[in-house]
Amino acid sequence: MAERQNLEDSISGVKKIEQNLTDCAELIEMGEAENDEEIVTEAEKTLADTLTFAKKQTLEALLSGEADKNDTYLEIHAGAGGTEAQDWSEMLLRMYMRWAEKHNYKVEYLEASEGEEAGIKSAVIKVSGHNAYGWLKTESGVHRLVRISPFDANARRHTSFGSVWVYPVIDDSIKIDINPADCKIDTYRSSGAGGQHINKTESAVRITHIPTGVVVSCQTQRSQFQNKDVAWSMLRARLYEIELKKKEEQIQLIEDEKSDIGWGHQIRSYVLQPYQMVKDLRTEAETSDTKGVLDGDIDLFLEASLASRIKGDAQQI
Repeated sequence: MAERQNLEDSISGVKKIEQNLTDCAELIEMGEAENDEEIVTEAEKTLADTLTFAKKQTLEALLSGEADKNDTYLEIHAGAGGTEAQDWSEMLLRMYMRWAEKHNYKVEYLEASEGEEAGIKSAVIKVSGHNAYGWLKTESGVHRLVRISPFDANARRHTSFGSVWVYPVIDDSIKIDINPADCKIDTYRSSGAGGQHINKTESAVRITHIPTGVVVSCQTQRSQFQNKDVAWSMLRARLYEIELKKKEEQIQLIEDEKSDIGWGHQIRSYVLQPYQMVKDLRTEAETSDTKGVLDGDIDLFLEASLASRIKGDAQQI
């Protein structure tokens, strides 16, 4: 029902834009014929208002999915390569956190595993704010970095990989049945960022959903009970996200999305040497402002991938 309403609203919006353009063209033609600048000025103002309305309609169309308005979980995992890949994963984490700050979203650490020398092996954050999931949902995939390694004494060029996984936070009104017998629960001593309670007790919790292989963990709450409660919520969200992808009839299966963190599976390349460029391999969107991107200016890629997804859905209808 909601999807049908969104479609009807979109059609109504397009008709309004078309009517405004037709009216403005006629008014401008009339104003020029009668040498009436007031009519032309009024038509130009209407055109400007129509452009603003069209941009708003475009944004609403991009963010009209079932769970787009929700908060989101974002996971980052380092690929093979040790310290180099772990440092890249921390750079990715910083990029998304800076993006969230620019959009006035709240960011909360849920789990982090620090690298042995630098960076992180993995991390999970929660990004809270209207349309957080909608904006970030297409970021799932492998991100590739090419640069002169700061950890290589011979200053050689290295290629590193990190994977990103995005799934929506769901509320209690959405029923996701999980059989406890299908889950394995482990407790362990926390590590990484988390405050004074870290590393004192085995309060961190990891839940493995055996049928799907989904693994979630939380370590930042004060007690094992609180960490377990958050982990269960994360698991429900992950399983719901899987169901969302099935409903959307995406061509690529869920297991295909859990690809190896390496060559041939990346969605975006970040090249710092021998030239500077960030390019999305799905949409061909690119920019030479690598510093800006790593500082969180990624809207160019988010909008392009969302627009591409909408276009793909339209072609299937």
